[in-house]
Formats: sequence, C-alpha cells, structure tokens
Amino acid sequence: MMYDVIVIGGGIAGLMAAIEAKTDNNRVAVMTKGNIFKSNSALASGGINAVLDADDSVAIEQHINDTLIGAYGLGDKKTISYMCYRAPKMIEKLVNMGVKFDRDEHGNILQRSFGGGRSKRTCFIGDKTGAEITQVLIKNANDKGIKFLVNNFAMNLTTLDHKISGIVALRRSDSSVIVYPAKSVILAGGGYAGIYRGYSTNAQDYTGDLLAIGLRMGLHLKDMEFVQFHPTGFVKTNYLVSEAARGEGGYLINGDGKRFVDELGARDIVARSIMNQIENGKEVFLDLRHLPKEIIETKLPALYKTAYMQAGIDISQELLPIKPVAHYTMGGIETYMVKTDIEGLFACGECASNGVHGANRLGGNSLLEGMVFGEMAGQKALAHSKTKDFLPIDYRNVIKDIKLVDHIFSSDTTKNFNAMRISLGKVMFDNVGIQRDEQGLIKAYDYISYLRSEVPTLHCVNKERTNNVELIAILELRNALEIAEAVILSALKRHESRGSHYRKDFPQSNDNEQQNIMVKELSKGQLRVWFKENQLLYKIRKWFSNN
Repeated sequence: MMYDVIVIGGGIAGLMAAIEAKTDNNRVAVMTKGNIFKSNSALASGGINAVLDADDSVAIEQHINDTLIGAYGLGDKKTISYMCYRAPKMIEKLVNMGVKFDRDEHGNILQRSFGGGRSKRTCFIGDKTGAEITQVLIKNANDKGIKFLVNNFAMNLTTLDHKISGIVALRRSDSSVIVYPAKSVILAGGGYAGIYRGYSTNAQDYTGDLLAIGLRMGLHLKDMEFVQFHPTGFVKTNYLVSEAARGEGGYLINGDGKRFVDELGARDIVARSIMNQIENGKEVFLDLRHLPKEIIETKLPALYKTAYMQAGIDISQELLPIKPVAHYTMGGIETYMVKTDIEGLFACGECASNGVHGANRLGGNSLLEGMVFGEMAGQKALAHSKTKDFLPIDYRNVIKDIKLVDHIFSSDTTKNFNAMRISLGKVMFDNVGIQRDEQGLIKAYDYISYLRSEVPTLHCVNKERTNNVELIAILELRNALEIAEAVILSALKRHESRGSHYRKDFPQSNDNEQQNIMVKELSKGQLRVWFKENQLLYKIRKWFSNN
C-alpha cells in the first residue's frame, strides 16, 4: 500500500502528527514495531505543562524562562517560545478531543508543581496523564480513518536525490522485508534510554532505532550526551515514580530519616543528590506518609496500586525505596521546526533534537513538546504531500536489508545476544550514567567496540520466521550499539559538566563549550563528533574579535 504520509511511532507526537496530516481524501498510516498502546507517552504519568490563559504573556514568558534555565544555555529560545505560546491551544485541543483533565469544584483544570518550574502549570489526570491522552488520540486517529501498521520494525528509509520515497520495514509476523512508498515520512519513534537496560524506566526496545536510521541516511545527531535520569524509580523493577508524587508534597529522605535535597529542584540535581547518598551507603526513600490518604488515592492512584503490587508497600503508611533510573534522552536527530535535511522527512518528539530541552528537560515539557511539534510535523508533512508525487524506490538498498535478515537466519551462533544487551545496559549505567569521567567513558567505549565486532556473528537460534523475537532483538542490538557509541563519544568530547551531563573530572561548566555537539556517520562504523557553535555566542565572539 502507498501512503501520502507515514508516521513511524505511536506515542503522543506520532499520533498527533497523524491526526493533523489526515484529510478526508488522503492515506495516512502510523507504523509501530509493537502494540499501538505501548509507548513511553503512555507511561508519562505526571502531567503536561501549559499556561492555560493564552493572554497571560507574563506567565507564558516565565514558562519560557524556566525552560531556558533548565536547558543550561543550550535551549533555542525561538523554538521554546513557540512551544510555550502554543501550549494553551494544545490543552484546549485535547479537551475538545475528549481528554478529561482533573478539575476543581468550579470546573477549572487543576495544575500541580513540577521540577524546575516556578509556578503550578502542570495539567494532569491523576498520575496516569500520558496513558489517558494516548488512548484519546488513538481513538481520534481511528475515527479519522488512519491506518495502524502495527508490528512493523522500521529498518531504513528510501530516498531519491535526497528526497524521501518510502520506508523499508520488517514485518514481524513472517520476517518479510516490506517497502512502504510514501510522499512524506514523519519520524516519531521515541528516544534511546532503553540502551540502559536494567537501569531504565523505558522498555528494553527503546534502543534509538530511528536515530540509527538517521545516521545511516547521513543526518546529524545532536546533544547525544544528554541523558536524563529520573530521580525516582522502584529499586527492584525500575518502575517510574512520577514527579507527581513530589509535586503533591512527597519528601525524599535517606536512611537516617533526613531530607537532603529540594524535591522539586531540576532533575539532574535531584538525581545526583540521590546517587551520592546511595554511593555513601545510604538508602533513599520516597516518604508520603504525611499526606492524607485521600490525596494519595485520588491524585496518585497508579502509584498507590503499583507500589503494593510490585513492592508490597502501602505508601500511605510505609517508606518506598527508590533509585535514579535512565528516563529521557534530550539528544536526537537534528531538526529545525521539525524539518530534517532530507526533503519530505520530518521528525518530532523524543527522537528529534529541536532545541527545546537543551542539556536537561524540564519536568512536564515532554508531553507538551510531543503535542506541539507533532501537530507541526503533521501539518508540514501534509502540505509537502499535496505538492509531490510518489518517487521511485531504489531497490538496491532494499536488497541490502533483505540480505541482512537472511544472514541473521543463515547460521548458528555461540553468542548470547540477550546477555550482550544486559551487559551493555550495565556498562552504560556504570560508566556513562549520572556521573562520568574519562577513564569510565574509555572503558565503556572499548567494551562497545568489542560488542560491535561481535555483531556480524550473531544469528537466530530459532530459525522459524513467524514472529521471531530473536531477529528483532539482534537488529535492535545493532542499533543500540551504534547509538551507545554516539553517546560515549559525545560525552568524551564535552570537557565540562552541564545539565544532565556531569563529568567528575570536569565538575564545572565551561563557557567555551556552551555549544551543541553533533554526530555524523562518515562511513559504516566511523562517527565524526564536533562542536556546533551556538550562533549567538559566535556573533558575540566575532564582535569582540573585531573590536
């Protein structure tokens, strides 16, 4: 089937993009590698930021400034301003679609505090905001006639003269390589925190597949070193304890019963403070015992239930042990207002780096970013598709993907690729985690290089092609290793601490490195990493040098 617009990714950004791209007489599809109901957006429980009064420019400017402060000098003010001024309309649009935000007795939408914000601007639905919004968007997309191409693993894109022509995907049901021609393609497939397997709130299949595709297509990745570690995850299961728990008044205390950090400070600061406690032999707990049980049951119902089911703890009466976990990735495919360097290809949501988050994302801004730039991507993809014809598919590249799949099935293997994925997660957390230094980064790089050398020897043990999970796992590992290398090289390049990137050997920020770091694949397995100087900083330096 040929489509006017195909969106890869079924989270809030992808669903919003598809809805905006759909008309009464065009063909739009959402492609996901798994279940449409499974996405990081659905797990984003805390809320979505917005100043509700579109005419309150003072409050909106404060939202902009909070976001810029949280970005640690790497935020793009134009992009951030667009997002914050668009936010009230996004909430209005969601309400019109059927999203039922929590309201007070007068019918006004309730808002809570979130980390890094100086006012209550986070709209919410208990502690299941993302799941509720996602379900409403899926229903709206289905009602509009959008096709869901589920269980399709995107392998590559096809282009002609640097213009998009389609998508090469692996159909999981029979391991066939399929080509989907399209006039416009939108990348909205999430981030890469899943490479920290065993230490992440993300599902293990969030391995940066679309970023790896972007590298192979010659696109630039930006800000890959900036990985946000959420301060509070379950110690044993990594289940995300929403910032909503602290927004409603929860405390963070150590084993001595002492509070040691501002619970609603920037996430990087809170996460490092918790990690320092743990490294000094102290357990850390979330304390909600002082809150009325009614508040816990009505504002934090998912946490109340899950804490009991997964940890056997009644949070209204007992302390909940927590630890920091990899949660969100600020890095991604370089975009400017969702456009990429390939004509007809757009990117939005967590897989894109558009300058909104910079070195550290503000709590509550991820769902907003997905909504705002998903909307924009859908509109631009639609406009592009209306003026273009379908382009021919270069089947030479398709054949390469077919041969790769055949190769993975072709032989036996003595390697345990699942063990490799687990060890990759541990090495990344230990050496490219909350606190880093050159020695650890080099250690991680050497290990990733070893794993990459083993990739060609990986084959499926099970040769059955029907719903073969081993095949997908091997392809994901290939992508994860490439993205892990990009993260490590970027972290090595940045000789300073900024936002979520903390170097123990360079603990201070360096004004000379207030720049984005870019990554490009020069040839297979060869990455180039360089600073892309902030344009404002460049102009200031140029002025001083000329005067």
